Amino acid sequence: MIQKAIKLGFQEYSITEHAPLPEGFTDLYAGKQTGLTEASMAASDLDAYFTKANQMKAKYADQIKINIGFEVDFLPDFVDWTRDFLNEYGPQTTDNILSVHFMKGRNDKFWCVDDTLEDFQKGLLSHANNSQILYENYFEAVLASVNADLGEYTPNRIGHMTLIKKFQDYFGLDRHFSADNLHRVGTILSAISQQHRELDLNAAGLYKQYCNEQYPTYSIIKMAKELNIPFVYGSDAHSIADIGRGYNGLISLVE
Repeated sequence: MIQKAIKLGFQEYSITEHAPLPEGFTDLYAGKQTGLTEASMAASDLDAYFTKANQMKAKYADQIKINIGFEVDFLPDFVDWTRDFLNEYGPQTTDNILSVHFMKGRNDKFWCVDDTLEDFQKGLLSHANNSQILYENYFEAVLASVNADLGEYTPNRIGHMTLIKKFQDYFGLDRHFSADNLHRVGTILSAISQQHRELDLNAAGLYKQYCNEQYPTYSIIKMAKELNIPFVYGSDAHSIADIGRGYNGLISLVE
């Protein structure tokens, strides 16, 4: 991945593996196990992760600047745990992302936003009744993440803030946000701006079968630009092929 980033001409690259999930979270989670196992690293792998990432940082130091950190899940029931985690491991990081992958839905349990169509329908969409209520629930979770007190090492970048649209084409979700939801987006962006944080300009959605749109949507990109919120391109790479995908097109949206 690093070698491909260098080949494509990138001067800076961030390794932000999914952080471990809190131990007690499984008791509050109702979806398929893949929503947990594919969305986080094991706590037992943390030392090896930092060792390997730092080896790569040193190996390629004369070719590219490498940042090391995490993509951290915002879980409203585990704010204290997340703060403690960041206090412990944050000093070893130089770049972190805060994302919402899990929402409370059916039976007041957490469900994964981006794992399977079945869980999305069963746990979230059926609970929300329609697209705009679903979007409202997601944006409320994103706003809570932005305003959460996660301590000194709180992530500076808000990840893929329209991930809720990953399955939009399959379920025929509304393409545009309602006026009320755009107002919520404005509140989120105002908080991000006041906190001097960044937005993830994420290419992954463009290549998802049922999304076909970058995260965030262009309407939100325009709103963020008006507030001079910095964007950071993210390939959200889970394979070498993902590195750099959509870069030129996405950058043209924010130039």
